[in-house]
Amino acid sequence: MSGPLWRDISETLRSRIESGELAPGAQLPTEQDLMEEFGAGRNTVRQALQPLIQRGMVTAQPGRGTFVTEKIDPFVTTLTENPRTGFGGGEGAAYMSEASLQQRLARNGPIKVELQMATPYIARGLGVEPGTPIVSRHQERFIDGRPWSRQSSHYPMTLVEAGAALLLQAVDIDQGPVAYLEDVLGIRQVGYQDLVLGRPAHPDEAAFFRLSGPGSLVFEQRRTAFSIDGRRIRLTVTAYPADRNRFLINEGIVPEDAMSPPPSKERS
Repeated sequence: MSGPLWRDISETLRSRIESGELAPGAQLPTEQDLMEEFGAGRNTVRQALQPLIQRGMVTAQPGRGTFVTEKIDPFVTTLTENPRTGFGGGEGAAYMSEASLQQRLARNGPIKVELQMATPYIARGLGVEPGTPIVSRHQERFIDGRPWSRQSSHYPMTLVEAGAALLLQAVDIDQGPVAYLEDVLGIRQVGYQDLVLGRPAHPDEAAFFRLSGPGSLVFEQRRTAFSIDGRRIRLTVTAYPADRNRFLINEGIVPEDAMSPPPSKERS
């Protein structure tokens, strides 16, 4: 080996990754181990890791270590509803069905219910005053065992007071919240508006999604649902890490075989 020591260390680690000696998902030796192996200082070891991080070959996970990047097969969420099947939108049964169509294994974490006062951000989405009582239902979602999204749905407390008591329970609503509100209260969701934006991941999101650092990006989908009389009955906010999610939007007349994404093994 020749040249700066940090470059020699970096090239050695790159060779181990490319040969499979360090497999996808494997943890790299600790900084202390690398310092002892190569007789290098801590700053030299950290400098050696930077080219690997920049190439996407490894990811540094705060508090856990540095890991060989796993090959990610993106999951495609159809944001629009299929007019023939009713599937689409990335929620509930539609999300599970779409995973099945793509030959992926979907799993939802337990539901957590929170009673809170609407923040200005949530209040704008629900069309209420800040400080208005609301019910929030939070859930983490997984594809093939990997964290894929985090979703929070916020409802005005007036829906609970009117009789939609299941919103307060930390259980799955069998028919889904949309059908439940129609069955119990006669409030029918007739449309929704999506706002999708990109932003840096919050620290808790980076930890949950196992992202590499403060520069990691997530897509945030803000969905406002409307009843037939124009009321805002729900605000659902979903965070999707940008490295493993894609979105599909259909508009107008789209052939049946193009309405949904193909199974992952058929995508390049």
